[in-house]
Amino acid sequence: MNIKDNLKDLLKKAITNLGVDEDIDIIVEIPKNKTHGDYATNIAMVLSKKLKDNPMNIAEKLKNLLNDELIENITIMPPGFINFNLNKDYLFKNINTILEEKNNYGKTNIGNNTKINIEYVSANPTGTLHVGHARGATYGDSLSRILSFLNYDVTREYYINDAGNQMNNLGISIKVRYLNICNIKAKLPEDGYHGQEIIDIANKIYEQYGDQKQNEDVAFFKKYGLEILLKKIKQDLDTYRVNFDVWSSEQSIYDKGLVDITINKLKNSGKCYIAENALWLKTTDFGDEKDRVLIKSDGTYTYLLPDIAYHSDKLERGYNLLIDVLGADHHGYIKRIHAGIDILGYDSSILDIKILQMVRLIKDNEELKLSKRTGKTVTLNDLIEEVGINATRYFFVSKALDTQMDFNLDIATKENNDNPIYYIEYANARISQVLKHAKKYQINKLDKYTYLNNENTYNILNKLYEFKDTVINAGVKRLPHLIANYVYELATLFHSYYAKEKIITDNIEETEEKLALIKAIKIVLNTSLDLIGIIPREEM
Repeated sequence: MNIKDNLKDLLKKAITNLGVDEDIDIIVEIPKNKTHGDYATNIAMVLSKKLKDNPMNIAEKLKNLLNDELIENITIMPPGFINFNLNKDYLFKNINTILEEKNNYGKTNIGNNTKINIEYVSANPTGTLHVGHARGATYGDSLSRILSFLNYDVTREYYINDAGNQMNNLGISIKVRYLNICNIKAKLPEDGYHGQEIIDIANKIYEQYGDQKQNEDVAFFKKYGLEILLKKIKQDLDTYRVNFDVWSSEQSIYDKGLVDITINKLKNSGKCYIAENALWLKTTDFGDEKDRVLIKSDGTYTYLLPDIAYHSDKLERGYNLLIDVLGADHHGYIKRIHAGIDILGYDSSILDIKILQMVRLIKDNEELKLSKRTGKTVTLNDLIEEVGINATRYFFVSKALDTQMDFNLDIATKENNDNPIYYIEYANARISQVLKHAKKYQINKLDKYTYLNNENTYNILNKLYEFKDTVINAGVKRLPHLIANYVYELATLFHSYYAKEKIITDNIEETEEKLALIKAIKIVLNTSLDLIGIIPREEM
């Protein structure tokens, strides 16, 4: 919560004490004339008609009800303005708190060890991670970091889709390419995988076994390809600073008999029926637009059945909340999976499904759909090579997940103030250089701050004060972009301060106060960046 919001809360309580229970829009502003205080409100004039009283009288009554250590004094000005002068010592104390707590500043126990499972990426192991996966990875990892910081017990999970038709197609595709290498004519099926990575895997098999595997069944090629592709996915994610606690498997859901158990439970629920020789689930009873097939007329399962079994397994592991981060094509998935969970007797409200929207890559003012290097879909590695890990992560996390976004590659590679992550890193590097050249000074918490008495300083103190509530909002509301926005705003305030203030002066006390302030800024900058998986540069 920032200072404005604190003052609004205090005013709301005071208004309630005056007998006004309804929700009133309270406006608190920074006066243009600094002689009118640090903050001001016109709420007394707003309440005049409702309370049938003079605004000056109402302002006086409110003043008498406003007692808080944040406020040094209150003045009333005609026709009823309430002006606040803040207790600067209260704000200065926060510098000391930051210096003392360091990277623990902002931590709270709001999570109280609540068990949360966050599943994200979960790309089919049939190819390379692309831009959509990168956005989901950034969101999931950032949210996990934030929630862990708030003392939630977070499990990061990747669900490997290693069963079903796509895996059979993978095995067939690799075998066809292998046979072609062995000079045996074979044709890829229409729904086969045509990417270069499939050819590369076939070449690896040939290098290892020569032509000895011509008569192997598809299962061999499927297993071989899965291991290679999954290893590559793990390596790419590790490079991107994204790691998982659990790698679960669709095939294991079948092997443990969980699909059969789930089928029986669904049948016994009375929410299944046979039509057109297929088994259907009455998801329309739970708000879905139509009922969904569980078992097709040919006896094969739809993807919905193992997915319900998988979520049942997660719930049985004792999580208080499940968060799934899924691609834009899964929007219709939400109600049907919620329905399955409810039918099994769980509370589907503990499943929060986040749908990420599409990303447009912009280069030279044109949309980029293919990698110029490979002529294929732009991959996570392409982005990292083009703009770096920090820029990739920042740009993806800077926008709310449910909004479409344009990722401007030209801006992301600029080393100037047009590039937000460069601007943020430059702030950190500037502070690092100042602190490096100020080793002879004591940079620690101080008993008193006398020289930090201008508007730029107060703006920074206010922003530092906001950090704890920003983190809480980012975690509880599942909005990691709030952290990205916050750190950019803090960097902006620092640059403004740095442009107007000389940090190291002839006055030792003044210098040490300013050094304490910028060290506090650096701590919060670094903590913020760590929460979104960014390692800032110390020199630029």
